[in-house]
Amino acid sequence: MNTKKITTIGILCAMAVVINVLIHFPMVPAVSFLSYDPKDIIIVIGGFIYGPMISLLMSGITSVLELMYRGGTILDVVMNMVSTCAFACTAAFIYKKMHNKKGALIGLVAGVISMTVMMVIWNYIVTPIYYGMPREAVVAMMLPGIIPFNLLKSGLNAGITLLLYKPIVGALRYTNLVEKKDNNGKSNTGFIILGLFIIATAFFVVLALQGII
Repeated sequence: MNTKKITTIGILCAMAVVINVLIHFPMVPAVSFLSYDPKDIIIVIGGFIYGPMISLLMSGITSVLELMYRGGTILDVVMNMVSTCAFACTAAFIYKKMHNKKGALIGLVAGVISMTVMMVIWNYIVTPIYYGMPREAVVAMMLPGIIPFNLLKSGLNAGITLLLYKPIVGALRYTNLVEKKDNNGKSNTGFIILGLFIIATAFFVVLALQGII
């Protein structure tokens, strides 16, 4: 791993940690113990640049750092990594195989599905241990809480990724931290519109769940 790559990964990890500190809030009242944070956006962008293994590395680094400044247990680290990797590593893996806009979109959709499915499974396994509640109670929270939360979180992060990928990578290329390997001059208008639509939809769903609208 060369110096530029290490520097870029360090910058991206720092960005992920900063936005995790600044933006952290519950979205679904039925599972108020689950909080949204946008660090997966930066981690999936890192994966789009360097591949899924970098998303895995960044997930490990940011999850351990979050444990240090927010507290918790090793289970928090595990759940953080499972959640992030299910989304970011899946998306980055598909984008690596299909290195174009279609691959990015398919990767993000697959990441949303993968994260939602994996978090259903892992919440079923871990949440009763972590909170000392019966497994039946966790099952009862799936449809009104856990599934909508993970769909909203991953969907919102996918939408924001569509907006931020090009500006962030453009800035890294401008500073020569990332090499320009393909033609990025094509219009990104479609992705911007789709990203804004996904963000707006998630926003209004959250407001509806909160009883605000």
